[in-house]
Amino acid sequence: MNFVKRTIELALKNVEEGGRPFATVIVRDGEIIAESPNLVAQMHDPTAHAEIVAIREACKKLQTEHLTDCEIYILASPCPMCLGALYYCSPKKVTYITAREDYAPYYKDDRKYFELETFYDEYSKPIEERRLPMVQQKDEDGIRVYKRWAELNNQ
Repeated sequence: MNFVKRTIELALKNVEEGGRPFATVIVRDGEIIAESPNLVAQMHDPTAHAEIVAIREACKKLQTEHLTDCEIYILASPCPMCLGALYYCSPKKVTYITAREDYAPYYKDDRKYFELETFYDEYSKPIEERRLPMVQQKDEDGIRVYKRWAELNNQ
C-alpha cells in the first residue's frame, strides 16, 4: 500500500465532508495500525488534530506510549502541538507530504494567537513577550507532586 497516497485520500475525504485538510497514517511493519483525519471541526476540540488522534489510537492499540517501531505519515509539516506529540511518542520516522509555505496560499488558520507563518518564533521569545498572556503563580506545595512521583518511581 502507498501510505502517502492513503494519507492524501484520508485528508481529501475529510475536506469533502466539511473537515480540515489534514490527515495522519501510522504504520508498523508495513501495516496501518491507526489513521485519522483532522477532527477539530467535527469534535469541536482544538486538540483533535490528525496526528494527536492517530497517536492516541495507535498507543491505545499497542498499549504503549512509545511508537519507536512505527512510521508516521502526515499531510503537512506539523504544528507545534503535533510536533511535540511526535517527539513524545518517538516514531522511527515521520514523513510529511506538504510544507507550510506550499499550502499557505490555500489554508489559513483562524486562531487568536496562532498564525502558521509566525508561530514558531513565539517559542524563542521570553514568556512575557509572547502573544499568549501567561503568568506564573508559584506555590511551594506544587513541587511536592514531583517529589512524590520521584519517590514512587525510584528516581
